[in-house]
Amino acid sequence: MRSGSDPQQAQERAHSRSTVQSLAKGFRILEAFGPDHDEMTLSEIAAIAELDPGTTHRMLNTMVDLGYIDRVPDSRRFRLSLKVLDLGFHAIAHRELRSLARPALRTLVNDTSEAASLGVLSGAEVLYIERVRAGVTRLGVDIRIGTTVPAHQSIIGHCILAFLPETELARLATLPRRQTFVTRNPIEWNDLGPALAEIRMSGHALRDSTLSEGLRILAVPVRDADGLAIGAISVAAPVGRSTEDEFLTLALAPAQTAARNIARALEASGSIGTSI
Repeated sequence: MRSGSDPQQAQERAHSRSTVQSLAKGFRILEAFGPDHDEMTLSEIAAIAELDPGTTHRMLNTMVDLGYIDRVPDSRRFRLSLKVLDLGFHAIAHRELRSLARPALRTLVNDTSEAASLGVLSGAEVLYIERVRAGVTRLGVDIRIGTTVPAHQSIIGHCILAFLPETELARLATLPRRQTFVTRNPIEWNDLGPALAEIRMSGHALRDSTLSEGLRILAVPVRDADGLAIGAISVAAPVGRSTEDEFLTLALAPAQTAARNIARALEASGSIGTSI
């Protein structure tokens, strides 16, 4: 005869199989720190996190190596590093950028009757953080908020990369990249030079989509006070709807206005400086 607790036990077993317990323990250690516990010894951390000293020791060593926890000099105490703050700042910045950019993107869609997106760099990839569709029409690959694509394989990525310092481009080239989409006419990172130079000259990127056949993309950078790209916005339209010149005439000025308005909104919020 089966006991009434069997379904609950089965659910708990299924849950345990779908989670990584060591990762959960690592977060328990991070969450042990707080305003009243900003610096602690191993034993203090273990007590608050409710972990044994051996596990706590291994977890702390791992997080020190990764840069998320610092050893306090001349003591046996530990504290959170500024790298942990970076995670929170990135989340806050993206959420604020989405909120500030949404009105400008909606105006852009109203002016062009085409879909518009905002992307920022996340490592060597473009992270789409806002998207406004034009009606209910779906265009090619379903790019959603949170989608990432390799920066060197996307037009919006090219537009961001074109307005970054050479030292930053060199650093990004060394980072790992995931191939999340099958791209058309793929380009290697080392072959980006001519395309980026052309974008710098014109101030925008215009070409057929690398992700979806029959789609044309116009992208313009959102730049800070130093002229460096903090992101880029794109407008997407079916190739058969207009010629390149017609599409440029329709969308370039509204896209540039949207980019300026986003930069101004960010400056007003104190997020960036701007040269506009």
